[in-house]
Amino acid sequence: MSDSNISWRQVLPELCESADETACTLLDAASIISLPENSTVFSQGDACNNYLLVLDGKVKVFTRAENGREILLYRLNKGDSCVLTTSCLFGNKNYPAEGKTETAVTALAIPSNQFSNALRESITFREMVFSAFSSHLSDLITLIEEVAFGKIDMRLAKYLLKQCNSENSLKSTHQNIATELGSAREVISRQLKELESKGYIEINRGNIKINDIDGLQSIANNT
Repeated sequence: MSDSNISWRQVLPELCESADETACTLLDAASIISLPENSTVFSQGDACNNYLLVLDGKVKVFTRAENGREILLYRLNKGDSCVLTTSCLFGNKNYPAEGKTETAVTALAIPSNQFSNALRESITFREMVFSAFSSHLSDLITLIEEVAFGKIDMRLAKYLLKQCNSENSLKSTHQNIATELGSAREVISRQLKELESKGYIEINRGNIKINDIDGLQSIANNT
């Protein structure tokens, strides 16, 4: 369960040590919000009124096409801020995507006018915001390149290897994997069945067991 008493100073000790007075005052005074699992943080088209900094929990940010197909853009974990939120605040735009909590979440909410003032007045806060923005923007560009140019069998193999536990298995539906990889469920199901027919994996209801790590690694490395 998310801890509403958690402090930004605990989550970001390096920032706490280097922050100037303006940044400390801003973050100390920011509202703390708590959301349960599977809550909507923002929806496509919503106005962006606050800069959000995750103190605890996990948020997924995704976009949905007219046909209902979803693609995961990125996840926010402890200490992260949302690149779309930052972009919307910079340009005074509404959200172009959606955000949902995957666990209970605690976050700092800084109103847009205070966010703008802090950007002007605090070097520390400005550096923090732009560093996080640059990092997540780079991740988004990598995602676009993978979706546009990456081979789905390679991306699927990498995903399975990355997500499997110590027993070389993972719990997920074909639809969830499709969303994670920005593909269609039918495509993922076909790829998984092909991997199973070659003995690389074993598929059970809601569970995938990896039988051949080296084989999947060869696909992931395109060798």
